Amino acid sequence: MSEKRTVTMKGQPLDLSGGQPKVGDRAPDFVALSQDLQEVKLSSLAGRVRVLVSVPSLDTPTCDLETRRFNQEATGLGDRVRVLVLSMDLPFAQKRWCAAAGVDRVQTLSDHREASFGKAYGLLLPALRLLARAVFVVDGQGVVRYVQVVPEISQEPDYRAVLKAVQELL
Repeated sequence: MSEKRTVTMKGQPLDLSGGQPKVGDRAPDFVALSQDLQEVKLSSLAGRVRVLVSVPSLDTPTCDLETRRFNQEATGLGDRVRVLVLSMDLPFAQKRWCAAAGVDRVQTLSDHREASFGKAYGLLLPALRLLARAVFVVDGQGVVRYVQVVPEISQEPDYRAVLKAVQELL
């Protein structure tokens, strides 16, 4: 039996569903939808460092700040890095939010259809059908090199630690 994993939202515990990959594991493939409703697989972006940013919803203050920050940081990371922001928001809502926020350096992906990413990365919050806040860094060969699951959903991740992990792969 696998151990029960939780995060909190404003101090209230929420169970996570699915198995979580660890540093050194092969990154699980997943299918999510782009803003134009095209399927995107992690494996289709092989050869680049991929930063997988999981947020509950772009329409919340912390997710808004986090996605804008990663958009800003992506500018300095170059073409060898892809930053993917995944949420359960519908692709239409993601597109509208990105246009309003001026976010154009990260790619938003919707996990709403099958929760493929949430289940594969152990980040699905079944009680809310949202994703927990987390960041995974995957190298060009598809190996997980960094994992950060934020214990309290209302808090931002440790950006410095994420960026250090990315820089070490470049």
